[in-house]
Amino acid sequence: MAGKAGMWSLVKERVQKKNIAARRKDSTVRTKDSISTVSCLDELHHDDNTRMAITMENTYQMGPYKRFSVAAVTDILEDVLTSYLQEERYEGEWSQKMTKTICEVIRARVKDLMIPRYKIIILVHIGQITGQSMQMDSRCLWDKSNDTTASYSFKNRSLFGVATVYAVYFE
Repeated sequence: MAGKAGMWSLVKERVQKKNIAARRKDSTVRTKDSISTVSCLDELHHDDNTRMAITMENTYQMGPYKRFSVAAVTDILEDVLTSYLQEERYEGEWSQKMTKTICEVIRARVKDLMIPRYKIIILVHIGQITGQSMQMDSRCLWDKSNDTTASYSFKNRSLFGVATVYAVYFE
């Protein structure tokens, strides 16, 4: 038994060293880009309070009672992007922080619409305008009768911002 415990501690130690080395490698490789995209999954604390898992019975509901309002969400995207980016100039570090902030504000405002049974995915891109062109594309498994998307693009002299909200119906 003592041999197995010692072996497991060596394995754990090696795994921890590999994880630390991988983190160091990821943190030292920085390239200067003119676009900043930061995922909200970088930090695992979406809500500071922990939620209990709620078990619910099946409703056998095959479609939404209340549809996702694309017009209302597009108005939210326009308002948030315009208010946060109107007078700003592009800076790499700033834009990484701002993408997270804008995502959180949009998520809170969309949740305030209280549209039940929809999973909300929010993507925000902020980039520098230097005369380049850019194409964005996404692919996913989609139910065109219930799932939808809303998007808005903002541009000033120094930067552009694109926010997209995907609403996927959750049965």
